[in-house]
Amino acid sequence: MNPRRKKRLSLALVVLVGLGLSISLVMYALRSNIDLFYTPTEILQGKGEKHEMPFVGQRLRIGGMVMPGSVKRDAKSLQVSFKIYDARGAISVTYNGILPDLFREGQGVVAQGVMEAGNVVNAQQVLAKHDEKYVPPEVEDAMKDDKKAPAAAYAGNDKGSVRS
Repeated sequence: MNPRRKKRLSLALVVLVGLGLSISLVMYALRSNIDLFYTPTEILQGKGEKHEMPFVGQRLRIGGMVMPGSVKRDAKSLQVSFKIYDARGAISVTYNGILPDLFREGQGVVAQGVMEAGNVVNAQQVLAKHDEKYVPPEVEDAMKDDKKAPAAAYAGNDKGSVRS
């Protein structure tokens, strides 16, 4: 092999290895910033055909409606706990901070946080829906079955529940 070709081949290999390493580092960095969207039912029963359950410590977003009667505020701090429900399940959420002005019972919300043991989401951010006309497609699909009076179906279970 010609020395000039050998030098070009080695340069091409170094560039390819460097490009592959760069792409893998970027993908690794982006992996830690991905928050998957779940509905309460998907957290309780699993997501997709394989019924993949979120693991403790996983960052995620959960969307649904705030269950009437479930909002509990700590009088001495900004700690708030409430339940988010959809047509077939309810999940407890804890949040430490000031809630959005539009947050209220029966309102659609998206909470972004970390999954904890006992099907509880420790939220770092809570977003309230500002318009009744817009609902994220995933939440709308989950809410089609039953939106008006689901609170009685989940009463009595503090760690999340599933309705059959």
